[in-house]
Amino acid sequence: MVEPFAIETHELRKAFGEQVAVKGLTLQVKQGEVFGFLGPNGAGKTTSIKMLLGLVAPTSGNAMLLGAPLGDRVTRGRMGFLPEHFRFQDWLTAGEFLELHGRLHRMEPRDLKRRSNELLERVGLTAFRGKFLRTFSKGMLQRIGLAQALLNRPRLVFLDEPTGGVDPASRRRFWELINGLSEGGITVFVTTHYLDEAEYCNDIRLIHAGRIVAGGSPQELKTRYIENPILEVSCDRTVEAMEILQKEPWVLETSIFGLALHISVGDEEEGKRLVRARLARAGIAVDRVDRIMPSLEDVFIHKIEEQAVSPAAEEVRP
Repeated sequence: MVEPFAIETHELRKAFGEQVAVKGLTLQVKQGEVFGFLGPNGAGKTTSIKMLLGLVAPTSGNAMLLGAPLGDRVTRGRMGFLPEHFRFQDWLTAGEFLELHGRLHRMEPRDLKRRSNELLERVGLTAFRGKFLRTFSKGMLQRIGLAQALLNRPRLVFLDEPTGGVDPASRRRFWELINGLSEGGITVFVTTHYLDEAEYCNDIRLIHAGRIVAGGSPQELKTRYIENPILEVSCDRTVEAMEILQKEPWVLETSIFGLALHISVGDEEEGKRLVRARLARAGIAVDRVDRIMPSLEDVFIHKIEEQAVSPAAEEVRP
């Protein structure tokens, strides 16, 4: 019988002395989906992964992975992991690196060779099999790291900040690889602080200060949690415009996204009129004011500000 969930947790909590890193983590991750765990640095993402992998023991709570309880050794052999701060053996070539990890998995030599060739091709590194890892770029190291995480043909893969520090083109290519895993039936649990990357996920949770503050598909998040219109203001002095508008009582929230200013207002047409009038009085030229679909960054800022007002708010349940 196939388990309905790859991961199911209930009230997982981790405290380091008086510091609580994760506060009552409850979630369900479906088989074969890309699950995004998003939040700023220090939000509790890595600690959550370490608990799920059995690398640190939870202070309280419980979880099931692939139908087995936390720490089950057989189940751990069915999982893959690419840590955020990896320290690969850079004196090895790409081929030697995969061979080392395959031997740690006790793979048969013939199967290991076949699997290594397959994965090097999959991550676009076949031509670099004989190159030393110390010559690899950050993006190439991320891809060889993904290859080692897949060596044992896992059913569940954890990727902790897999695109941190790589260029936009490499980020996009890595996410194409991630979505390819999901299409092959592998469940991918990925953490990131790049909110735009959540668009590639089937389901996501936003975590802040150790607690889940929002959850759902990207589309659900953008429609469920933002009730008021979002206006994008394009002008010649964005920062100054934000400082002016955030003092107005009819402006509910403000944020800067790229070169534009995003503001939340109660009424779209009245908001557009007031924005133009107020910035004109300040001598700021406005190019356009348009209503837009909220970004996930807008959602996250909204939820953080909501938590600041009501820090005791209940954790979002899936």
